[in-house]
Amino acid sequence: MHRPLSCRERGSVTIWLALASFVMIVLVGVAVDLSGQVYAQQHARDIAAQAARTAGQQIDATQGVRGIGAQTNPTQAIAAAKAYLHSAGVSGDATITGGGTTITVTVADTYETKFLSIIGLQSLRVTGSAETRVVRVVGGVER
Repeated sequence: MHRPLSCRERGSVTIWLALASFVMIVLVGVAVDLSGQVYAQQHARDIAAQAARTAGQQIDATQGVRGIGAQTNPTQAIAAAKAYLHSAGVSGDATITGGGTTITVTVADTYETKFLSIIGLQSLRVTGSAETRVVRVVGGVER
């Protein structure tokens, strides 16, 4: 005796629906966590820019008096940048190049995933960097 076709396919829609639901949850999780990573990366760049700006305010006053131009005090500038990074709760580094006029700050941080931890990704690494130049301007003209 043969069972009708409708009885043989009973439950197949349930399996398909369960599988499709899981796939949709994973796709939404990917979208949420990747957008969170992009936000964290923008935040890291912003922190790097603020730290570079803070470091750029540490001017070596003796250079301006001699008419040489604006230069940073390297020791104070790096210390100021690292203090800003520490207060922001991120790790990073600051370097001074260009004869003391260019400050580069790099930041490294992590984004803790919300959905991707289901598939084993607990965190995503983000980095950011910013550069600032210290210049002497007289009458709106760089000197």
